[in-house]
Amino acid sequence: MKKYIYIVCIAAVSIFTACEDMLNKKPFGQFTADQLNEEAIEGLLAAAYAGLEAHYFGNNEAFAGPSTNWIFDVRSDDALKGGEQITMEQNIHQLEISNLTSDNVSNLNKWQNNYYAIARVHNAMKAIKDSKISEDAKAVYLGELMTLRAWYYFDLIRIFERIPYFTEIDDPNTVRIDKYSREEIFGFIKNDCAEAYGMLPEKAVSAGRFNRYVPAAIHAKVSAQTSSWSEVIQWSDIVINSKKYTLYNNYLDMSKIAFNNKNEAILSIQFSTADNNAHINWCNLLNTTYSAGNLFGTGDDFFLGSQNLVNAFRTNSKGLPYLDPATAPADRVSSSYKGYLDPRLDFTVGRIGMPFRGHAYTAQWCRAKALYGEYSGKKGLIDPSSPDMVQGFPWGASSLNFNLIRYADILLLKAEALIESNQDLLVARDLINQVREKAKRSVDVNYVPADIDPTKANYKVESYTDDNCTWDQAYARLAVRHERRVELAMEGHRWFDLVRWGNVVEVMNKYFETEAKYHTYYEDAEMTEDEIFLPTPYDEVNNSNGLYQIED
Repeated sequence: MKKYIYIVCIAAVSIFTACEDMLNKKPFGQFTADQLNEEAIEGLLAAAYAGLEAHYFGNNEAFAGPSTNWIFDVRSDDALKGGEQITMEQNIHQLEISNLTSDNVSNLNKWQNNYYAIARVHNAMKAIKDSKISEDAKAVYLGELMTLRAWYYFDLIRIFERIPYFTEIDDPNTVRIDKYSREEIFGFIKNDCAEAYGMLPEKAVSAGRFNRYVPAAIHAKVSAQTSSWSEVIQWSDIVINSKKYTLYNNYLDMSKIAFNNKNEAILSIQFSTADNNAHINWCNLLNTTYSAGNLFGTGDDFFLGSQNLVNAFRTNSKGLPYLDPATAPADRVSSSYKGYLDPRLDFTVGRIGMPFRGHAYTAQWCRAKALYGEYSGKKGLIDPSSPDMVQGFPWGASSLNFNLIRYADILLLKAEALIESNQDLLVARDLINQVREKAKRSVDVNYVPADIDPTKANYKVESYTDDNCTWDQAYARLAVRHERRVELAMEGHRWFDLVRWGNVVEVMNKYFETEAKYHTYYEDAEMTEDEIFLPTPYDEVNNSNGLYQIED
């Protein structure tokens, strides 16, 4: 089965067509109804999927407004901007210290990247509706496009407090930003997901395209964002009961090309080194570790784990996390830390003295250790010895996909919904334990490339049982929130979790205070309630002819 890679070629009037197996297809300009055959429609569909790359006219909009949302992990307590100095990608540094301004280019790029993608979706929708292909074929294509639209709008409404919402039949040049409330927009997104679920097949037409469980998973995430717990359970169960997905056998599997579109991969951005590397993960290109000897090329070493995140992987003698900070060890995790650790730490970030994709990670791998520390992100990088990694620029690049939603996320969302509903707490515990058991079995010294070293770290992670904890609602809530943090660390989830839990301001101000001991640029940082959402980009407001001015 071919992998549906979103490779696009610009035609005469900016209509796009896919290229991978379709390299022999001619690019199309404007279509007549007779020309709208399935080949032409697949080109429009591929262009809509390609919006997930956030890579349109250059590279910087992918760095500044990435679809992988790593810049929002930097907004959270999980990650640091990184790079050589604060002034590099200053726009992301301003997000990191919660200094929000409407002229920040990350605001603009994130906004534009999603609306460019929505425009492609609507172009394809209108063309398909006008075509003469079969109604059954139309339904599948439209189901995929509605799923994409749901994701793009969901990404926007999590980041901006108010957004203009329009469909393929609306003129976007007439839609006010305050036409619909946030609640209404969340409802539209859920409706798209529910309708697409009924239109899509159980098995995707080809790898990388959506089956019916993708909109179900998106619905579960949207419902969690609105605290609609019964809906989270309903749509998570649809994904879980499909039996289409399983947890990775080893935590490292998510960073192996061999596992693209397998196991936990529900919604993934498809990347490729074909077509002169035009479709590698430009969003995360800056986040390649510096690496002594240029094993990963001349990496920029952006996106490092915070000390706060690294400390979260500490476990006690029972193999459980320190859910009560007052009971945690006084010692921070460092290269010399002797306490117990969750092994997922060393699959997530580099630590001096530990292996990094089969190579020795040393201080020379850290571009600005005095400023940003040592914890370079790992998850997006494959073994540099692999022939699948690009040599030279773009450094660290490969065809490794990026999972926007993976199965562990859905298991933990269902567990959270059960806990918040105070029902079936033992079922919730079992779901969390399934994820923890994956972490436990990942301590496999024979699995390559090496990322862990049991001779240098005391790995200990165990399941929750009646014997080692009191599993009531309050404890379970702490457990599932912790599990989401360590399981999904540096995958673009933490900020949005904190926002929907309603404790983001409290958590971040405490984080600024404690993390400033290691990174002094946090000393004057502070977050307020009106700094949770990014402001509408200045350029968009200025060019909207008044449509983006909120009426009193």
